[in-house]
Amino acid sequence: MAYVISDACVSCGTCEGECPVGAISAGDGQYVIDADACVDCGTCAAACPVGAINA
Repeated sequence: MAYVISDACVSCGTCEGECPVGAISAGDGQYVIDADACVDCGTCAAACPVGAINA
């Protein structure tokens, strides 16, 4: 199951740079994860300063 970015996202962009497969991009008001590209590594969740990313 792909990781998901919640409404707690503050659009800092930290996760986008950490994703090894480029599955994260800026969306409308917050970042989004492409579920088809996500490899469930958890790197983005560990990098998120506000804990907005969960499996």
